[in-house]
Amino acid sequence: MTSTAAHAATAPAPDPTSRRGGRFRWTVVLLTSLAIVGYAVGTYAQADLPIAASKGGLPATYAERPMAVQVTFYVHIVTAALALLVGPFQFSTALRRRSPAVHRWTGRVYVFGVAVGSLAAFVMAFFNSVAFNGFFGFGGLALLWAWTTWRGYRAVRDRDLPSHRAWMIRSFALTYAAVTLRSWLGVLILLQTLTAQGHVDGQRFFDNAYAAVPFLCWLPNLIVAEFLIRRRGLPAYRLTPAGPQS
Repeated sequence: MTSTAAHAATAPAPDPTSRRGGRFRWTVVLLTSLAIVGYAVGTYAQADLPIAASKGGLPATYAERPMAVQVTFYVHIVTAALALLVGPFQFSTALRRRSPAVHRWTGRVYVFGVAVGSLAAFVMAFFNSVAFNGFFGFGGLALLWAWTTWRGYRAVRDRDLPSHRAWMIRSFALTYAAVTLRSWLGVLILLQTLTAQGHVDGQRFFDNAYAAVPFLCWLPNLIVAEFLIRRRGLPAYRLTPAGPQS
């Protein structure tokens, strides 16, 4: 018996429970991504920015900005929504195996969405409503979003598929910040509401919560992404001790 055959004979069979869990997690990511895409389309496709701003939230930050900034805002919304829409399908094993051409083309669409969306996001970081916290948080997110996606693109061009998969997991973890940002907003507003004494000031609660999300919306995502990368045996970051000094 060859070593390959011996390994196949002794390797544990795939766990159906694990596969079902993976499909469940993928479905949750897909549905939550589609929900945010639908929210963005419903909010910005049916009304101009000042009307959307009248309901409060993020549009109010950019409604009174110069036209160029408002255009950048819309460009970011459209291209980031595009990346969020096609991103989950890049992790569909069935799609990769049955329709590799579709996987490649949706990958190109994803890279385009991130390339344009991250540039627009970086510009928007200069006009955010939470000053330096927003500039460094959202600006750092935009730069890392572009960088991880570029690394994933270069890896697949070099036929380094394990690195490609690892980098694209990191990239989509940052894309998914569109979902986790709103999740954290809801959680932080709810916590303030539950612990409030007396009058409930919705705008103040929103402002307090939004001040925390520039970093909170993506840093935990990257930690989860690195855990998934290590769990799948893909190239991961490793902290190695420094060598002996002379």
